[in-house]
Amino acid sequence: MDLGQFSISLAVKDMDASLQFYLNFGFDIIDGGHMNEGFPDSEATSWRILKSGNTVIGLFYGMFEANIMTFNPKDVRGIQQHLKKEGIALVKEADATTIGPEHCIVMDPDGNQIMLDQHQ
Repeated sequence: MDLGQFSISLAVKDMDASLQFYLNFGFDIIDGGHMNEGFPDSEATSWRILKSGNTVIGLFYGMFEANIMTFNPKDVRGIQQHLKKEGIALVKEADATTIGPEHCIVMDPDGNQIMLDQHQ
């Protein structure tokens, strides 16, 4: 099972402070609301995707309450089907009747959210 690229999505309290911290830590901005039409930043929400080498971190302000582990598989629906066969409960299911971008969410035994987010 190919889970694709791994990243951690951090629910930040202050986007400017968190962004500056990770930039100083050696990360570069590779995506974010300010770069995408249809995903504008506002006083209530904003996001930035940062990368250093193979490490990817998402900073999300006002979008969710807890940190989320994220995988970007090419076939989220196939993985979802496998997880369901294994008895793993899904918090949010991907629509199995569609193709293309979609996601599902599971919780590990310790309550950590894992999102499987297919981009294409």
